[in-house]
Amino acid sequence: DFLDRAENVLVFGRSGSGKTHLLCGLGQELIRQGRRVHFTTCSLLVQELLIAKRDLKLSRAIRRFAKCDALIIDDIGYVQQSREEMEVLFTLLAERYERGSVLLTSNLPFSKWEQIFKDPMTTAAAIDRLVHHSMILELNVGSYRLAEAKGRSETKKLGEKPRVAKSAT
Repeated sequence: DFLDRAENVLVFGRSGSGKTHLLCGLGQELIRQGRRVHFTTCSLLVQELLIAKRDLKLSRAIRRFAKCDALIIDDIGYVQQSREEMEVLFTLLAERYERGSVLLTSNLPFSKWEQIFKDPMTTAAAIDRLVHHSMILELNVGSYRLAEAKGRSETKKLGEKPRVAKSAT
């Protein structure tokens, strides 16, 4: 399967398009198959790597992630990070290249990834490593959250009142 070939899954789309839900479902299925999966947000991952770097334990942290068959990184580029934060992320991605699968979500297309990695060369290198041996999914759908909110709003406009069960006395 794709994990044995160290292939990546990159999922792009607007906020609320189901990117995280899709990768969570895939991660759960991989766990059912006996695979080791680690799920984290990009922000939390970067903070963990920075602490490890500060404590001179970055290599150990990267080796720990290397034990995962699939590393799921949610919302890369959602929160702007500093250059140092992106350097530790790049280090992790470079170490996993052709050794372990990375599954990630982003609302930013590759054309805007320089905002993430802050440097054209690092950006190109990160994209190159991720897209080589990867499946790229683009979810061009609207936000399910917005659709749900509109549905609730329409119900209220129709004058429907929520039903309240009366207790028997």
